[in-house]
Parts: sequence; structure tokens; C-alpha cells
Amino acid sequence: MKTPFSVGTDLVEIDRIKKSVSRESFVKRVFSDDELEYFSTKASPYESMAANWAAKEAFAKALGTGVRGFELKEISCLRDELGAPYLRLCGKAAEAAEGLTFSVSLTHTKEYASAVVLCMEC
Repeated sequence: MKTPFSVGTDLVEIDRIKKSVSRESFVKRVFSDDELEYFSTKASPYESMAANWAAKEAFAKALGTGVRGFELKEISCLRDELGAPYLRLCGKAAEAAEGLTFSVSLTHTKEYASAVVLCMEC
């Protein structure tokens, strides 16, 4: 990262993710076990799945690398006790983000989900 601050954003069609999650290989490649547990609590999980996808893409953009050198499932977008989203990193994603901190915001409509990730040096 060249500057002490960067931002990444992503927008995705919820129907695109809904179709993709019908393939088990997609789900296993993209989402962590903790995310899957969170989705299982939702009556309709597709909006949350799409928002999490967008958060992973936005993270990679904020990091400045794109999705290189780590797997998407190493980025978990979880919710705290008040429902605020946060990123938990593991594996090579955590290594790539060493010395950085992130803030994430999610939103969705009936058709689209979006995420913004702010990246700052610690």
C-alpha cells in the first residue's frame, strides 16, 4: 500500500450470487464456515451472501492487490452483537494485510448488494 489510507468498493447483483451458490464448489471456495453459519440464521440468505461477496472484492481492491495470493474464504465478513459488519482474516489474507486495519460497510436493495472497505495503516 503506497498511502496510509485506501478504499475499495464493489457492487453485485443478488441474483448472480443466488445462482452461483447453487454450486457447492462456489460456496466452499468463497465462504468460510463462520459465514455459512451466519447465513444459516437468515430466512433468505442471498442478500447477505451477496453483500459478503462484495465485501471480499472491496477488501481486495482496498488492499491494492486484487484477489491474488490468498483465497476468498480467508476473508470472513461477520457481524458483531449489534449487527455491524467486520472483517476477520486468516491465512495468506491475514499475511497480506499485516500492519493494516479495515472498516467495512454493507448495504443492499432487492436487486443489488454493495460494500465499501476502508483500509488504514495501524
